[in-house]
Amino acid sequence: MGYPFRNPQDILDLESKMPLDKALDSATVYQRLCKTRDMYPDRPAVSFQLKSSANSKSTTLSWSDLTSKVTQASNLFRSLGVGPKDVVAYLLPTTHETLITLMGGMTSGIVAPINPTLEPESIAALLRETNAKVLVTLKAFPKTNVSDLASQAVALSPNVSTIIELDLLPHLSGISKFIVPFIRPKNSTQHSAKIIDFHQALATQSDSELTFEEDLTDPYCALFHTGGTTGMPKVAQHRHSGVLYNGWIGASLLYSEDDVIMCPLPLFHVFAAYPIWAGCLLSGAHMVLPTPAGYRGEGVFDNFWKLIDRWNATFVCTVPTAAAALLQRPVGDSDISTLNGAFCGSAPLPIELFKRFQEVTGVEIIEGYGLTEATCLVSCNPKEGQRKVGSVGIPLPHTRIKICSFDKSGQLDKVLGTDEIGEICVANAGVNVGEVYKSEVANKDLFVEKDYLRTGDLGRLDSDGYLWITGRAKDIIIRSGENIDPSLIEEALAGHPAVALSGAIGQPDVKTGEMPCVYVELNENMTTDTEELINYCEDKIPYRSAWPKYVEIVDVLPKTAVGKIFKPELRKNAITRVYNLALSEAKLEQKVLGIREDKKLGLVAVLDSSQSEVDDTSIGKVLGDYVFPWEWSDK
Repeated sequence: MGYPFRNPQDILDLESKMPLDKALDSATVYQRLCKTRDMYPDRPAVSFQLKSSANSKSTTLSWSDLTSKVTQASNLFRSLGVGPKDVVAYLLPTTHETLITLMGGMTSGIVAPINPTLEPESIAALLRETNAKVLVTLKAFPKTNVSDLASQAVALSPNVSTIIELDLLPHLSGISKFIVPFIRPKNSTQHSAKIIDFHQALATQSDSELTFEEDLTDPYCALFHTGGTTGMPKVAQHRHSGVLYNGWIGASLLYSEDDVIMCPLPLFHVFAAYPIWAGCLLSGAHMVLPTPAGYRGEGVFDNFWKLIDRWNATFVCTVPTAAAALLQRPVGDSDISTLNGAFCGSAPLPIELFKRFQEVTGVEIIEGYGLTEATCLVSCNPKEGQRKVGSVGIPLPHTRIKICSFDKSGQLDKVLGTDEIGEICVANAGVNVGEVYKSEVANKDLFVEKDYLRTGDLGRLDSDGYLWITGRAKDIIIRSGENIDPSLIEEALAGHPAVALSGAIGQPDVKTGEMPCVYVELNENMTTDTEELINYCEDKIPYRSAWPKYVEIVDVLPKTAVGKIFKPELRKNAITRVYNLALSEAKLEQKVLGIREDKKLGLVAVLDSSQSEVDDTSIGKVLGDYVFPWEWSDK
């Protein structure tokens, strides 16, 4: 952390001191890794522990160790026929070997991380879309089906010629290490790909230097998919410069070689891979990976504060759902005095949750905004200056944001002014103009004024230059940071004989931010019930996370003048229903009178102030963890 980060002027000052070509002083990720090794050879780079307790066995690699392993992985992939434009995919939980694969894939060719919680058909679609030659995945292991998912997916992906299997057995100790070989599950699916062992194959390669010359012209080095439940997979392309730009921001504004970042987030997501890991890469900071499943790992939440104590963590990465869960676990006698801040992204953060997290932990959440299509970072609240709770902060160095309105044909209408809500459009070093996605068709109409990426998010810039997210131009449902295309639900229900129309939206949820729900209009003279429709969805929709939590049959769906389903009315209905139910379950008499559209806040629930008096604190305890704010009717 070499520069002050208090306000927009600090950003402008940094831009003048560090032009982009000076800031990005390495041509590739591997070059930067070697520079960091030379500066901090014996300092810890990454640590991993398989189990979550504070005294569990762990593995730590120094910057010298990590560079040697990445060199071996890069040479291995090249020996398997991976050239500069070929793809190494990985279907892995989060371990230090995943990080080695990430960087080795970027160095030998192009790396394509894949979410291991997807269904086999979706994994196969991504393997084919990226045309992966090599897949790195887990060897069969108890309590995980990743290996079986990989086998099923490769059987549907003839382009994959080699599978490299990573065995978690070396991370075990004691009786567990003895038992696992006897209870290791077997994969039932057959495929034609060659299978080799990760650690054995790495050991055959040179760890001192690359066996090939790197391409220094800033080629693509990574393909990250933008969800998995958004219909056909969209694959975003990232260059070395975009990765290093994200790392430079982290190293310049947020942390140094003395920091320890606790990262329970997956390395198939750009948040962990770029702002966090690339920031460590450029600063020399130490990243800690607690269990392969991160926050989903057994005992991670219960032991989290003890893990902070064990590793003397200075920063933690989180998402709103995880932050809420951590508040249910007392800090107790754990020493978390080293903790300076919590980075939060992936989904909107409720204001009450922000306040309570700070009250309970003494640590402030640093909320930011980014997207896979921009190689992640766009804006962030300053750690040292004014943090506007509810905003996503200040545009970061060498990033430009415009708020734009568009006409019905999708053409630019105008660039909007202060506090005017429109679509957020972004230009920075992480945006590949005209080539955001691997598919040419997907890149159509993505840009405005030549190099500003249309994000699909609605927002405003206030008079101080802070960015506020107010909604989404598209109707994507965000469940725990995962994007769900509502058309998946609507198209499935269209096949039901009784369904005429359906409108799927995200209804507010305390734990996940949003949950899929759907409103259904039936055909004339047809009958069905909600239970049948829910079962039908679960049968037809391949992604469990997209199964609707709530189905309501209505006489007529609200529609626009041209016959399109009017989803804002459905959202208001869902907010009213969810909030009223929460108030009722809390034994409070207040009810939502209506939903008001606020220019700055978006949708606001208006509560009836004429009923029996209840203080703001009581209502806040019930509604404060939901994303949408509330107010009294007399305001």
